[in-house]
Amino acid sequence: MHISIKAIAVAALLATTSTAAMAQMSVRVGGAPMFDNMNIIENAVNSKDHTTLVAAVKAAGLVDALSGPGPFTVFAPTNEAFAALPAGTVDTLLKPENKGMLTKILTAHVISGKYSDADLLAKAEANPKGFTLKTLSGDRLQFTKLGSVLYVVDESGNAAKITISDVNQSNGVIHVVNKVLLPK
Repeated sequence: MHISIKAIAVAALLATTSTAAMAQMSVRVGGAPMFDNMNIIENAVNSKDHTTLVAAVKAAGLVDALSGPGPFTVFAPTNEAFAALPAGTVDTLLKPENKGMLTKILTAHVISGKYSDADLLAKAEANPKGFTLKTLSGDRLQFTKLGSVLYVVDESGNAAKITISDVNQSNGVIHVVNKVLLPK
C-alpha cells in the first residue's frame, strides 16, 4: 500500500482544523454545538431544546442585554420545562402587555458573574444547608447539593435540577435546568 506525502499532509491539515474547531466547542445542547467564542444568544438560538426560551428572551427585549459583555451565569430551562407550566402560561407571558412579568421571570434565571459547576458545587459543599445568589431580577436562588446532584431552588420553592453544566460562552456560562424558576 502506497500513501503519498500529499495525502499525509492533507490528513494532518484536516486533523489540525478539526482539533482547532473542537477546542472552541464546549458541548452540544439541543443537538447543536455550543461554541465558547460565541455569546449566550448566538449559541442559544441554535438549540432545538431552547426555542421557547429564545422566543421569550426576544419577547422580553433581552437579546441585547444577554449578548452584552457580561459575564452572566444563565440557568436555561428547556422547552419541556416551559411545557410543564400550567396550560396557557407561556402564551400569556409572551403577550406584549405581560412583558414586565416575563422580563422578571427570565432575569430570575440570570446571575451576574460566571459560576462554573465546580464553583457552585464547592460553595454547596462548604454550605451543607445551601447558599444563595442574587439574580438580575433582584430575587435569590438557593443552591443545594443532594447526593451528587446540584439543585437550584427559586423563591417559590421550586427545585430545578442542573441537567447540563458548564456550557461556556464568550460572555459567561449556561447551565441547562429542567424547571422554570419563578420569582416570588
